[in-house]
Amino acid sequence: MPELPEVEVVRAGLERHVVGTTITGVEVLHPRPVRRDPRGSTGFVAAMTGRRIDAARRRGKYFWLALAPEPGQAVGDALLGHLGMSGQMLVQPVGAPDERHLRVRFSLAPQSWELRFVDQRMFGGLLVSDGGAELPAEIAHIARDPLDPEFDDADFVRRVRRRTSGIKRLLLDQGLVSGVGNIYADEALWRARLHFERRGDRLPVAKVRELLEHARAVMGEALHQGGTSFDALYVNVNGESGYFDRSLDAYGQEDEPCARCGTPIRRVAFMNRSSYFCPRCQRRPRD
Repeated sequence: MPELPEVEVVRAGLERHVVGTTITGVEVLHPRPVRRDPRGSTGFVAAMTGRRIDAARRRGKYFWLALAPEPGQAVGDALLGHLGMSGQMLVQPVGAPDERHLRVRFSLAPQSWELRFVDQRMFGGLLVSDGGAELPAEIAHIARDPLDPEFDDADFVRRVRRRTSGIKRLLLDQGLVSGVGNIYADEALWRARLHFERRGDRLPVAKVRELLEHARAVMGEALHQGGTSFDALYVNVNGESGYFDRSLDAYGQEDEPCARCGTPIRRVAFMNRSSYFCPRCQRRPRD
């Protein structure tokens, strides 16, 4: 699933290419991607047609396009999106061949471009958030992410140290810190030499701060390299893949030697996913 750096790459691409354009037409080619919009496909099309895009924003793994206010509105609506497992937001010239899994098409003016939502597995989706231009109500409960300048480091540390859950579960808790997914959690924990089962309340303040800085650093590095792409499903708005997968030290490195000590990296099941760690550098807690 795309994580914070991948979604930020997409948001930045949308900011460059579609902010300032007007949506002149919308075509929903499959209803599932707009299933969470109470208007249904027809209402979604009506709500989006003719709207000007004023900004591209993000919180955690969600992105949204802020729409200019309609007459009588103090704050505009938003096109809120989540990429799910395989979603892509692509900017294509009019007339470019349709992607095999094209689900929603937006025609833009004055440029002869199309914004296309492509989703093979269709776990992602789009909806119109009423009055959501600044922050959609649907995601107001999601915490800020470590790359957000308003992220409160001290509050994060306090909340982690009050919890008895394993530290990786806490990193994946989007109500505590957003945007950190399986890949970057494993990478940050490897850098901090922490086993994923270490309890939050057993960690010193300095160690929690160190882990947070590692999470911030690894996501910043991934963002600089365009994100992490393991297959053709994650691409930016121009269809280009990221290259951070070549820099991973833990995630996906099962049986490869640890870059610090040479011990083979292990993989274990975790929350219906996998955790990758060095059994020597990241020792399992005794209790």
